[in-house]
Amino acid sequence: MSGVASKNEIVSQITVLCLNPAVDVTYEVARLIDNQKTYATTTRYDPGGNGINVGRAFKQMDINAHTFCVIAGETGEFLQRMLARQLDDVYYEFVDGETRINTTILEQQTNTQYHVSGIGPTISPHHLEQLLEVFVTLTDKGMAVITGSLQPNIPVELYAEVTERIRQKGGRPVVDAPVAPLRHAIAKRPFLIKANLFELESLLGKSLTSIDEIAAEARQIEQQGVDYVCVSMGGDGALLVGPDNTYLAAAPEVKIRATVGAGDSMVAGMTAAFSRNASAQEALRQGIACGTGTAMHPGTELFSADDIAELAPQIVIRTMDR
Repeated sequence: MSGVASKNEIVSQITVLCLNPAVDVTYEVARLIDNQKTYATTTRYDPGGNGINVGRAFKQMDINAHTFCVIAGETGEFLQRMLARQLDDVYYEFVDGETRINTTILEQQTNTQYHVSGIGPTISPHHLEQLLEVFVTLTDKGMAVITGSLQPNIPVELYAEVTERIRQKGGRPVVDAPVAPLRHAIAKRPFLIKANLFELESLLGKSLTSIDEIAAEARQIEQQGVDYVCVSMGGDGALLVGPDNTYLAAAPEVKIRATVGAGDSMVAGMTAAFSRNASAQEALRQGIACGTGTAMHPGTELFSADDIAELAPQIVIRTMDR
């Protein structure tokens, strides 16, 4: 791996769609006790939501991606102030209601994480189409990361529609989404999808007990017209199925502080590599380095350039098909 991509290396425009961003609040506590008040030892406030984390990861790689998000109310104004310090190019669609608040509790004595995700504001058809029109137009023939949860009033087919619109303009859509939107999006042939093992099993409706089974099912999805299928497997690393081969990489052994944002960082790392037309092996290596680097930090803090420089050489990739 030649290192983290820089602005000068990027061949394709990169955009990120984040319909349901959040303010992430992270508490560290010694122990949660039933029906008792618990005092935090530390508290963090961070911009949150999958798309926001992807945008922040691009920023960590010195890549000027364009992030599109919906915000509402006083919580949305707070989020906007935080994002002004962390992202360069953000398109905001303002709607009624309140931006959601997500809460993470890190229990120190048991090294357990608890996550509660908010719902988010309603988006009218007018506001939604206004946002998507600008998003698709700016993406053009570039790469578009379509990620995160959808508000209850948004149909699960939306990501499929956006994927199709991006494809029709010659762009390369990347989809990392909950199972229902992901299932519909696959039919519209994204360039890359990323799912963790639990999501893949939920998508298929069955358990997968070996790497060979996981690779075979990912290959079946690739053969439906998806260029690349990535399956992350936590401490067991990840595999990437593409038109030429299946690549398997183990994750470096590190001390895990928190996993919030690790998957988003992986998506950003792979997208950045593909945007400069890097090989599948290099994309997987950069993705795992970014994801692992994020897992080494507390709360929703992301990887650093030093993390990637240290981790990337440790990642060994082997081919599975031949």
